[in-house]
Amino acid sequence: MSWNTKNSARRSTNFGSIFDAEKVRPQLAEIEEQSADPNLWSNPQRSQQVMREKKRLEHVLETDADLARRGDDIAAYFDLAKEGENVDADLQREIGVLRDLLDRLETETLLSGENDGRNAIVTIHPGAGGTESQDWADMLLRMYLRWAERRGFETVLYDYQPGEEAGLKSATFAVNGEYAFGLLQGEIGVHRLVRISPFDQAKRRHTSFASVYVSPEIDESIEIVIKPEDIRVDTYRSSGKGGQHVNTTDSAVRITHIATGLVANCQNERSQHKNKERAMSMLRSKLYEFEMEKKRAATKKIEDSKLDIEFGSQIRSYVLQPYRMIKDHRTKTEVGDVDRVLDGDLQPFIRAYLLARRGEKQ
Repeated sequence: MSWNTKNSARRSTNFGSIFDAEKVRPQLAEIEEQSADPNLWSNPQRSQQVMREKKRLEHVLETDADLARRGDDIAAYFDLAKEGENVDADLQREIGVLRDLLDRLETETLLSGENDGRNAIVTIHPGAGGTESQDWADMLLRMYLRWAERRGFETVLYDYQPGEEAGLKSATFAVNGEYAFGLLQGEIGVHRLVRISPFDQAKRRHTSFASVYVSPEIDESIEIVIKPEDIRVDTYRSSGKGGQHVNTTDSAVRITHIATGLVANCQNERSQHKNKERAMSMLRSKLYEFEMEKKRAATKKIEDSKLDIEFGSQIRSYVLQPYRMIKDHRTKTEVGDVDRVLDGDLQPFIRAYLLARRGEKQ
């Protein structure tokens, strides 16, 4: 990599041309003027659209400024190096950060689907195998929560059903952030783990499975009609992690859509009414994605998430024994640093999936 360190050249490294920041600024000013109108908030559908666009434009300008600053910093380090300063470590660090940022931006350019920019609702279920699979499902939950934390996304745990001995029976959570659904949609499917079991006294190798399903969070701007006779509403006592209200009232709500079998659970609110409201919102999101998948007639339809969670159906394998390797069976992407992936670094797999998806569309 070579950098021209003259001041005029530094200005040419400004990445505004990528984002066309000069056009974005007046667009943001117009959106801010709209958001200042008190009448806007009487229209929830319109206000949500305006605030989503405002957030997107702010993200563009923030990223543009960050790229320009990092380009200037790297150029300055080259200047110092020419003057005899030892800046190798600092320079390598800045180049690494810039490379990661550019990689993330390239990934975002691959997100052009109708719902790619929406928040995501993620559900995890263990496969057959009792404690082994339930523990693996809990490991996946931690992996996705750490991934969201790395990206600065907000997560809300809506439902958590603990396993009898360890792990979980099911978990549903929201990931709130720009392009959350677009980034996570490639995680839909069965995930396979091979390891020496911590629950086996003989220390034998076990294979465990868990399924992941992701749907876009649908707001009021998209109408999904659910008739009372189409659903079954069950209430039950809350369970899970912490909270004085847990296991004290029948505030948790489970809503089943009878025709499709789709289920939405929520137990994180103290109020049964609020849990029902949130569960209905999740069900609307699942039904919307269900219908969109049917219309697109894509290779991977919503029924893929209902495949038998067993050998031959997995999208990705996480092997910890007898060697250490994580492999995506769709894109053939392999990563040897399994600890980094399990700690939330999913970028190689997300990027490879989106590139493959773009290739299929061309």
